[in-house]
Amino acid sequence: MTPAAARPTATKGGATPTVIKWLVTATFVVILNETTLLTAIPRLMADFEVSASAAQWLSTAFLLAMAAVIPITGWFLQQVTTRAAFLIAMGVFAVGTLLAGVAWGFPVLLVARIIQASGTAVMMPLLMTTLMNVVPEQDRGRVMGNVTLAISVAPALGPTLSGLLLQLGSWRLIFAVVLPIVLLVTLAGYRNLENVGVVQQVHVDWASVAMATLGFSSLVFGLSEIGVYADKLIPLACLVAGAVLVAAFVWRQLVLQREDRPLLDLRTLKIPVFRISMAAMSLAFLSMLGSMILLQLYLQQVREFTPLQTGLLVMPGGMMMGLLGPRVGRWYDAKGARRLVIPGAVAMVVAFIGYANITMTTPVWLLVILHLILMMGLALLFTPLFTMGLGVVPHRLYSHGSSLLGTVQQVAGAFGTALVVMVMTAHAATLTGQGVSPQLANLGGMRVSFAISAGVALVVLILVWRLPNKAESPEPN
Repeated sequence: MTPAAARPTATKGGATPTVIKWLVTATFVVILNETTLLTAIPRLMADFEVSASAAQWLSTAFLLAMAAVIPITGWFLQQVTTRAAFLIAMGVFAVGTLLAGVAWGFPVLLVARIIQASGTAVMMPLLMTTLMNVVPEQDRGRVMGNVTLAISVAPALGPTLSGLLLQLGSWRLIFAVVLPIVLLVTLAGYRNLENVGVVQQVHVDWASVAMATLGFSSLVFGLSEIGVYADKLIPLACLVAGAVLVAAFVWRQLVLQREDRPLLDLRTLKIPVFRISMAAMSLAFLSMLGSMILLQLYLQQVREFTPLQTGLLVMPGGMMMGLLGPRVGRWYDAKGARRLVIPGAVAMVVAFIGYANITMTTPVWLLVILHLILMMGLALLFTPLFTMGLGVVPHRLYSHGSSLLGTVQQVAGAFGTALVVMVMTAHAATLTGQGVSPQLANLGGMRVSFAISAGVALVVLILVWRLPNKAESPEPN
């Protein structure tokens, strides 16, 4: 029996299993680092003398590395015990954090971020697969609400934490503070974790790994650089190559499914609720990360706010998402999905329309309100979509479902950061060529990017409108 094949076990008094509590804590710490460098981007651009397009790769590369590693985790989690997987993931993350803190050049920092992401990528499927195995269906909404703190609130709080630390000194403080916390959580978690499931040796298709890694990386690189290169041939070639490799990856999974040994079992996509939930959540994540990097650039480059002021401005939104997470889980258990996801998507559309109309003098209180509306909308979306999406996946496909969900989400996030920076840079360059001042040109580029995010949010609304209020449980096998 593999870990993915374990059966949910009842919990006393509806309590969250200890193994889930520790995995949530560790996942929160590592995912926090997805966005901690967003606030530091202007300072990193100055320290390393790189452009915004290059600096955003600190976020994009992190997400792409996660997307490359997550597909392997379905295989990896079957090879080792829960405790071993936890120790390896956190150990790799700690090494990346240490290297980032002492990075002596931009390429070194970029490599360190990739190492960090490799550890983070294991934690997400480990948490989700274990949750679906040990938590009974009637408690999943409540427990998933707590998990939301790790998977969505942590990225929202990252800029606030880094803003506070940047006010005290160098960007290296971000990693200096995180490292001891990671080591303490690793030690305590390892001592208190219990193993779930039984180890089983299975095959991994490394050709699929290569196709996925090169395909997604090429697509995102081409998208992010097409507005930078004077010669469009290189980014266009990367876009085409990426599309071909991703198509080949999908084809190979379909072939391997006949032998029951795919890297990612795409049979989960035949389940309508899973397919719609994954698409809606990925697009929402894309919009969230894209808006976060835009907001940081707007506040620090256009409005000339300090990192501390920027962090404090987005802190109420992050706190709201944290407070709403557990409550949304309970509301989902009691009321179902539609009463949550539809208002959540509407809130996203409203917030992005507001951001698309910002000016040089938009009141701070209005910026805070828009951010609160956006975070509230995302909180109402993420927990129901996670719970409903994975809740309809058969037990034998849990590891594949969580891996596919994580892969698509991280690739979408990478696309989001690359897309908004590309659009902003290209439109700003056009306006500058027309004689507009650099500051106003950047503002114009940001407004166009926010408008695109509003369009993406509208697609999310259309998708969640198609979801049922409650999904039927999968077949027991």
